[in-house]
Amino acid sequence: MKLLFLGDVVGRSGRKAIIETLPRLRADWGLDFVVVNGENATSGMGLNPDHAKTLLDAGADCLTLGDHAFDQKGMLQFIETEPRIVRPINFAKSAPGRGHKVFSDARGRKVLVCQALGQVFMKRAFDDPFSALDAVLRAHTLGGAVQASIVDFHCEATSEKMGAGHFCDGRASLVAGTHTHVPTGDAQILPGGTAYLSDAGMCGDYLSVIGMDKTEPMRRFVTGMSKGRFEPAQGEATLSGVYVETDDRTGKAQRIEMVRQGGRLAQAGP
Repeated sequence: MKLLFLGDVVGRSGRKAIIETLPRLRADWGLDFVVVNGENATSGMGLNPDHAKTLLDAGADCLTLGDHAFDQKGMLQFIETEPRIVRPINFAKSAPGRGHKVFSDARGRKVLVCQALGQVFMKRAFDDPFSALDAVLRAHTLGGAVQASIVDFHCEATSEKMGAGHFCDGRASLVAGTHTHVPTGDAQILPGGTAYLSDAGMCGDYLSVIGMDKTEPMRRFVTGMSKGRFEPAQGEATLSGVYVETDDRTGKAQRIEMVRQGGRLAQAGP
């Protein structure tokens, strides 16, 4: 199976890049299943229903969220009616929606998508992500109940992301880190057959401060004072993420490649 995971979509620039580029990548790379993290797609904070529909119509099979899952109030109701959106599994127990779901690709192969929030350096204490992931992966065995499984681990610390990768090794096809918006260079297949990348980066304008227009962040860094809210940068975006090929029989990864398409960054892909 050919899988594509794209990192956090940031603002209008990121949405535009998805709309213009993802259909071509699906065709050119023969993609079977695409997951896009959309939690910053609306004004850099959260995802509203209209923008969710735009990303899904562009070719995403599943959208994951993150700590900004419900910053856009419309998502509280929309996520209950749109099964292709997955929020963090260890969010508040009363949160609407679901933290994991099994999808089918065009050939009927089963794909599990699960998202968890890390705890290290995060602004609020979320429930234990490791026990939550363990329960889901035990219930959806790789190469048995599902032919592929994708874990989006959304957190600040690369050490915690690496821990999640080792924890899921042999039980997931891919563990991709999200949240920090900067792509890491450690794409690898772990000993148990799980593809791993500490951070998929963002789908946004990299002439920025993690996707935000640099004026206000720089003011705060230099002076310690704020003058306004952060606004997404509006230049040409780079689609950043990871491409993985798996064995249908075992669900384990056979190939992993970093993805960077368009924009300012050095280009990469399968």
